Amino acid sequence: MGNTLKKLIFAGFMTVVMNAQAAELKVGYVQVDKILQEAPQTVESGKKLEREFSPRSQELDRMSKQIKELEAALDKEGLTISEVERRNKERDVQNIKIEFQRKQRELREDINLRKNEELGSLQDRINKAVQSVAEADGYDLVVYSGVAYASKKIDITDKVLKLLGKK
Repeated sequence: MGNTLKKLIFAGFMTVVMNAQAAELKVGYVQVDKILQEAPQTVESGKKLEREFSPRSQELDRMSKQIKELEAALDKEGLTISEVERRNKERDVQNIKIEFQRKQRELREDINLRKNEELGSLQDRINKAVQSVAEADGYDLVVYSGVAYASKKIDITDKVLKLLGKK
């Protein structure tokens, strides 16, 4: 009886394996790095961030120029002004430098936050585009970058880019 049970289990297992082999699995591959470089939304996002942070960046440029001018004036007048006046000007320059560094750090942090927000939004759009292409073309599985090897015949990156370009 034990031998018969083993034969039945083996026959059932073989049936499942053969059915799985008979059903073809359609696999697709997407190069996320290529999409992030070429998608129109990436360019739009970069321009949007540039417009958003341009005034603050220009303010930092003005502050940097002001610091250089004050330091040049201090070097030029350093020997002809009193010690107290020179120390006051040095302190003023140092305070402006500290303010400049604070604003520069805040700008970098704000830019990084916004870049991450924009990237998250873009990733959502990419995922939706990948899903649309996969469903329309009947893919069973789509994998992203980071695979050891993917044939060009399963690469659907250009289809996803085309869909993203439609807006």
